[in-house]
Amino acid sequence: MRWQRTLQTVDVHCAGEIGRVITGGVLNVPGATMAEKLHHLNAVDDRLRRFLCSEPRSGPAGSFCLLTPATDPRADVGLVILQPDQAHAMSGSNAMCATTALLETGMVAMVEPTSRVVFDTAAGLVTATATSHAGKVTRVTLDMPPAFVAGLDRVVETPDWGPVRYDLCFGGIFYALVDVDQLGMTIRPQEARDLAMAGVRLHALIAAAEPALHPTVPALNGLSYVMFRSAEPDGALRTCTTLRPGRADRSPCGTGSNSNMASQAARGRVRPGDKVVSRSIIGGEFVTEFVEETAIGPYRATRNRVSGQAWIYGMSQIGLDPSDPFPEGFTLSDTWGG
Repeated sequence: MRWQRTLQTVDVHCAGEIGRVITGGVLNVPGATMAEKLHHLNAVDDRLRRFLCSEPRSGPAGSFCLLTPATDPRADVGLVILQPDQAHAMSGSNAMCATTALLETGMVAMVEPTSRVVFDTAAGLVTATATSHAGKVTRVTLDMPPAFVAGLDRVVETPDWGPVRYDLCFGGIFYALVDVDQLGMTIRPQEARDLAMAGVRLHALIAAAEPALHPTVPALNGLSYVMFRSAEPDGALRTCTTLRPGRADRSPCGTGSNSNMASQAARGRVRPGDKVVSRSIIGGEFVTEFVEETAIGPYRATRNRVSGQAWIYGMSQIGLDPSDPFPEGFTLSDTWGG
């Protein structure tokens, strides 16, 4: 065997959503801040992301959690999320995966019953508090980046569903939150494919009309995802985040849950101290707690905590043979869409 590049991963899922944590093989990424590192990965050199996230080494489902040295002395480690479409600033499910991997493999010392890991992200510091028992992380609670609403009840005209209302919200990345009943759909496994493709079409339409500008960090500009939502009889929110090239998030989505809390607060439906359960398309649950009000630039914002659980299912080595004809991977429309 002859590899010119070797990476090690701890393979984790959070409520069914895959987050493979890179624990070896990448020393750092250029940039003095996490925002600069994110920009480098997206605009300067995205070979690492394509190498890992494309075929033949991966597929559309799941993410890679890239750990780097922290750029903020208050943090333990830097975190960037590599996904098939691009590198992203933050992901709640992936931060839970990274926390679980760091603690359960001993990269960060586990202290029972609670341990703390502080992530440096382009969206700000994220503190993970992990509850553990007998060496197993049983709960991860994330102090999320402040969430805010950039626009309530905005409307996009669509050829398939007519005018569709959405809330433009930031919860670590930008979301368009869409009440799914506008499309005549429900959030259930049988409709996952239809929801995913509808979300991708809506994303293209909304992103073309909506710059989604962050007031303080330009690297965070741009719409990332469309999240569908509906109310459950028990008061929970059923959610389905849709991701390019066309799939449904298996988890309840942490940054989306963070965004949803800001949307609920803007409508006066929640107050500090309230908790909301987010339930995924396959039934997994996150709990979001509204901690306090704050502000980001001109926007009223909420500070929230999102909690859930992740499980390690494997460890991998990924390598690149120097004669491999696909050093940066490839995509085909049979799997990846247009």
